[in-house]
Amino acid sequence: MEPERECRVLSIQSHVVRGYVGNKAATFPLQVLGFEVDTVNSVQFSNHTGYAHWKGQVLNSDELHELYEGLKLNKVNQYDYVLTGYTRDTSFLAMVVDIVQELKQQNSNLVYVCDPVMGDKRNGEGSMYVPKDLLPVYRDKVVPVADIITPNQFEAELLTGRKIHTEKEALEVMDMLHAMGPETVVITSSDLLAPLGNNYLIALGSHRKTKADGTKMTQRIRVESPKVDAVFVGTGDLFAAMLLAWTHKHPNNLKVACEKTVSAMQHVLQRTIKSAKAQAGEGNKPDSAQLELRMVQSKKDIENPEIIVKATVL
Repeated sequence: MEPERECRVLSIQSHVVRGYVGNKAATFPLQVLGFEVDTVNSVQFSNHTGYAHWKGQVLNSDELHELYEGLKLNKVNQYDYVLTGYTRDTSFLAMVVDIVQELKQQNSNLVYVCDPVMGDKRNGEGSMYVPKDLLPVYRDKVVPVADIITPNQFEAELLTGRKIHTEKEALEVMDMLHAMGPETVVITSSDLLAPLGNNYLIALGSHRKTKADGTKMTQRIRVESPKVDAVFVGTGDLFAAMLLAWTHKHPNNLKVACEKTVSAMQHVLQRTIKSAKAQAGEGNKPDSAQLELRMVQSKKDIENPEIIVKATVL
């Protein structure tokens, strides 16, 4: 299962002392799947911000640049992948773009996987949970250098300025996103009605590749996964990391890559909710600490997921 030659990922994300978000959610799965992971911690917090209290430090763009310079001076700034998630600061994001562009000059095959974290829909209404001035930076600078992006429906709408009400509109929005740069677009969650019914969540994927003769070919898929009744944190970070790994192992088969990613996701979430409910006790709502992803306990599922969610080719 291992990548044939050493495959190295630069992951620029949050770090928490306790729990699993950002780099803490991405590093373990990538390592288990055979990748070398170099992490830059964009913040270091005691825990994620969904808890009642949190403390910690934030890395600024100069400090990010300084860390990168250290790698560069030692000539160890060679990467196959860059992975980024939640960021709150425009100058930090602009610095990430500079680093990605420089790494791509060194390795034209470098793949940048970007989760453009900006906001989400709660009860049908979308709201941004990062400063509004990040949108133009993502749209005009980040997405054009990205190869794989994993927005949710609201983020896909923000990036294209188009609302999605139907699957057809979602496919059009994904085409618009392809036109902006990325070869692979996965809308990780949506409020579209699933053919399997209300208890399922729809994700959509689109992979556009240019064949040797210059013609473009697009593979599109729909994945319906059972809704899990709880609010988890770190799921998007885990999703992007596993999608990176599985698209690497199945480069021209987005269907299989998504089936493995979403199936592993389901295994982790089911184990987490079961454990959280047991800890909370009958009739009590699990708290943030109890709902931390059961990452280590899910090692086997991450490494070799039993396919429990199938994708439909559209």
